[in-house]
Amino acid sequence: METQTMRLTAVKIIKIILGSAIFAMGIQWFYHPAQLLSGGITGVALIINYINAKYPIGVMIIALNVPLFLIALKHYGWKFIASSLLGMLSCSLLIDFMGRINFDFTTQPVLAALYGGVLTGFGLGVVYSTGATTGGTDIIAKLIRERFPYVNFGTLILCLDAIIITTYAVIFRKFDNAMYTVVGIYVASKMIDVVLYGTSQSKLCLIISEHSDEIKDAIVEKLHRGVTVLYGKGAYSGADKQVLLCAIKHQQIVEIRNVIRGIDESAFVIVTDARDVFGQNFGNITPQN
Repeated sequence: METQTMRLTAVKIIKIILGSAIFAMGIQWFYHPAQLLSGGITGVALIINYINAKYPIGVMIIALNVPLFLIALKHYGWKFIASSLLGMLSCSLLIDFMGRINFDFTTQPVLAALYGGVLTGFGLGVVYSTGATTGGTDIIAKLIRERFPYVNFGTLILCLDAIIITTYAVIFRKFDNAMYTVVGIYVASKMIDVVLYGTSQSKLCLIISEHSDEIKDAIVEKLHRGVTVLYGKGAYSGADKQVLLCAIKHQQIVEIRNVIRGIDESAFVIVTDARDVFGQNFGNITPQN
C-alpha cells in the first residue's frame, strides 16, 4: 500500500509540473508578446512586468503569493497548501524559464488570446485534475467565502479577474487588449472544462408515457442502455405514472427520439445535460475521475 501511495504521489507531481509547463508556454509565448493578461495573481504579475520589465513574471508571482500562502497555512494547515504550493512554484519558475526561450509566435492579440487561452487552460486543467491549484485568487476567494458563504466561488473568481483586467485597461489605456484578455480567459475556462470533464457530455432523459413498458424494453434492446423506473403521480389528474430515467451518450439523442416516436408520439420527454455519468459503459468511479 505504501509503494502504491508513493507511485500515485509521483504521478501527481509529474502532472502538476507538466501542466505548469504548458501554462507557462501560453503565458510567455502568446500572452506576453501581445501584451495580454492572464487571470488571477499571474495577471497582476504581468501588469507589474509591463510597467517595469526588470521584474520577472515568475518572481512576482511568488512574491505576491507568499502572504496568501502564509494566511492559508494559518487558516487551513499544511495539507491544504502543499499541492497548491507545488503548483504555484512550478508555474512561477517555468514561466521565467520559458521567457528565456525566444518563441514569440505572434503579437496579434486575437491569435494570442485564442492560442494562449488553449495552452493556459489546458495546463491549468492538468494541474486542477490532481486536486492542486496555482494559489493566488483561489485562496483569496476561499477566504472571502468564509465570511460570505452565500457568494458563489466562481462568481468571486470572476469579480477578482474583472478588477485586475479593469486596472490594466485604466493604467495602460489599452482597452482593446483588455477585451482580448477576456476572450483569452473565456477560452481558457472552456479548455479547463474539456480537460476535467471531457468533450462529450452525456444526456439524461426523463420519459413519461402510457406505453412506458414498451419504451423501456425498446431502449434496452436497441440502444443497450439501462433504464430506471420511477413512480410518480400527475398533479392535475392524480393518476399514477411511470417515469423512465435513462442516461445516454450525446450521439444517441436522435436514436432515442426515434425509438420513443415509434411507440408513442404523445410521450412527454425531457432531455438535459449530465456533466458526469459513471458506471455501465460510462466513466469509472475513481479518484482520478
